[in-house]
Amino acid sequence: MTTSAPTAAGLDLGPLRAGFTGEILTAADGAAYDAARTAFNAMFDRRPAVIARAESNADVAHAITFARAKGLPLAVRGGGHSVAGYSTIEGGLLLDLGPMKAIDIDAEGRLVRVQPGVVWGELDAATQAHGLATTGGRMTTTGVAGFVLGSGSGWLERLHGLACDNLVAAEVVTAAGETVVVDESENAELLWGLRGGGGNFGVVTEFTLRLHPVGPEVYAGMLMYPRVQAPEVVRHVRDFLRDAPREVTGGVIFMHAPPAPFVPPELRGAPVVSVIAGHWGSVEDGATSLASLKEYGEPRVDLMGPTTYMDFQMITDAGNPPGRRNYWRSDLLPDAPDEAIDALIACAARAVSPTSVVVLGRTGGAVGDVAEDATALSGRSAEWLFHCYASWTDADDTPNIAWARASEEALGPWSMAGMALNFVSDIDNSRVRGTFGAEKYDRLVRLKRCWDPENVFAMNQNIPPEG
Repeated sequence: MTTSAPTAAGLDLGPLRAGFTGEILTAADGAAYDAARTAFNAMFDRRPAVIARAESNADVAHAITFARAKGLPLAVRGGGHSVAGYSTIEGGLLLDLGPMKAIDIDAEGRLVRVQPGVVWGELDAATQAHGLATTGGRMTTTGVAGFVLGSGSGWLERLHGLACDNLVAAEVVTAAGETVVVDESENAELLWGLRGGGGNFGVVTEFTLRLHPVGPEVYAGMLMYPRVQAPEVVRHVRDFLRDAPREVTGGVIFMHAPPAPFVPPELRGAPVVSVIAGHWGSVEDGATSLASLKEYGEPRVDLMGPTTYMDFQMITDAGNPPGRRNYWRSDLLPDAPDEAIDALIACAARAVSPTSVVVLGRTGGAVGDVAEDATALSGRSAEWLFHCYASWTDADDTPNIAWARASEEALGPWSMAGMALNFVSDIDNSRVRGTFGAEKYDRLVRLKRCWDPENVFAMNQNIPPEG
């Protein structure tokens, strides 16, 4: 593949238009083109030479073939939520899977077949109509495709595993333009790679995911305390979650209180520590299980109680709108000792932007039940995770990026390898190698050589075929 591409003005799009049933956009299409190229992360304001909005496997194969014939670099977009900017491209072909939104639910078999243009809010709405769910993104605007392929850490993981653990089959359009079926009996090694290996091996046009009984009514929500209470609140939450059953999920978020009606006026815009937790059994069991969390320390905001699973899934949406500039650093923790908590609190206090957040979340449970070599994903022995999400609206990137990097470094003494790369900006090959580990990385390289020897799918957490 070439690394430079002709502009749209120099491209003959006739071969692409012939046989492509979806919409094809260039800069000449004005607002429609701008809407289609805009990514969640405003740091990536890229202008593709052409955007091909696929409606079928045939469209996907046709666009891939055209890009290869023209030497155009290719980016693939599902929900457009890639914090590292992989879902857009400068001067190349953006293959937009957004129109592919079919959802087919087998409620009796507890399976769902879903296309890659679906976002988690749409999938949750469809599955919750049957009282079912699978581990999904903690923001409902996140795309199903990139989330599943990049691991899929969500609120249900302690009880039902990561999203990639619930992937039982897939349909993939390869770099050669062929559609292949992937499951435990057919192309099983590719299924292993899709479970955490990202979009390196082809375009997944259908995911078959395992579903579980969840909700619709659950006991969950958020508590909020002034930041000065963070040392004791975070330790209490840590101790509570260490011993909590798998039905319980949760963590803490260092943030600034929003100007919302439920926030006391004197707390709006002030630094706070929020506790988010949920229970995936009955509402009655949840109330009992979360009682000691809810009653601790006189929270200034108490939004914890009976709710719906879908409402809980949306709990962080308002704080993460599209159009901000984002730079994320994240890692796993084998434990959360007092020293690590103190370091996390200090990092949060140094945040440059009031819209940046620091998160300490509980993982483990069903995540650790899966054998380390069963999927491409690593780090399954971790009990905790942390995120340092720099988020800002002005153009002064440098101090915000520096803060996120310094926060990751400050937590280094308590961190371990294996954090899913979906949650990390600015990924280089050493980070990719370190995340998967030498043995898994070599296995992924062999898969790449088999399915994409020319590295057509390079706009991702890339695993070059040459290793």
